[in-house]
Amino acid sequence: MKPLVECVPNFSEGRRKDVVEAIAAAIAAVPGVRVLDRTMDADHNRSVITFVGAPEAALFGAFAGAQTAVRLIDMEAHTGEHPRVGAMDVCPFIPIASVTLDDCVALARRLGDRVATELGVPVFFYEAAATRPERKALPDVRKGEYEGLKAEIATNPTRAPDVGPPRMHPTAGATIIGARPPLIAYNVNLATSDLGVAKKIAKIIRERDGGLHAVRALGMDLKDRGMVQVSINLVDYRKTPPHVVFEAVRKEAAKLGVEVAGSEVVGLVPLEAIVMAAGQALKLEHFTADQVLEARLND
Repeated sequence: MKPLVECVPNFSEGRRKDVVEAIAAAIAAVPGVRVLDRTMDADHNRSVITFVGAPEAALFGAFAGAQTAVRLIDMEAHTGEHPRVGAMDVCPFIPIASVTLDDCVALARRLGDRVATELGVPVFFYEAAATRPERKALPDVRKGEYEGLKAEIATNPTRAPDVGPPRMHPTAGATIIGARPPLIAYNVNLATSDLGVAKKIAKIIRERDGGLHAVRALGMDLKDRGMVQVSINLVDYRKTPPHVVFEAVRKEAAKLGVEVAGSEVVGLVPLEAIVMAAGQALKLEHFTADQVLEARLND
């Protein structure tokens, strides 16, 4: 099988459709790149674009997205519920076929060098591309968000970028680039406007506070919808799949007298995770992805 890399850059814009479309178009214009999905969230003020390509094509596609974001997004005017440090806030490379995680680390480093040199944006490397242990986890790199990093990047050695100038780009801020296995961005919405409920549940279920393995979670306010959300990243869905997280959130919400309004996947999700959920919900014995009709048609 030909080498294939997935790239899932997150951009700090979820309200201006024309800006998101311009970024997606710039990525799609790169030969060999196929844009698979794009999502926008006004409350988060964030968009996620998922694309695939051969390693070199993925590298050029990511740079095209970064270049367009730097031109169109002003972090000085940005507000939103989701943590962020820059216009292209985070950009991971993910191995899909005939590509290793080390190959994706090399792509991340090359992209970081180009973004720093050609766009003047400071770059931090995370996950498998991290240059030091304390920068492996994304929340640790993004601590303090745009405003906090802006105040410390030039004076605090622990906040200095891995490559690029030791100062924020005047409008585009900074960016975080890395390599990782597939991740599922999964949110559970709660039928309440009490942000404290979402934050309490997030703290209970996330790994760093003694909760579920490979789960990161935050409580967020969806003001436009009059509800709150437990925003979740499943960094290893085989250890903790979405249906396990959903049930954990539902149980904790019930204890507080709150119902789940619904849940959502941001971007794309591996078929295996859906098969796992279906098997659990229907109590199917020995059910595998090989029994999914559409999966067999693509063999």
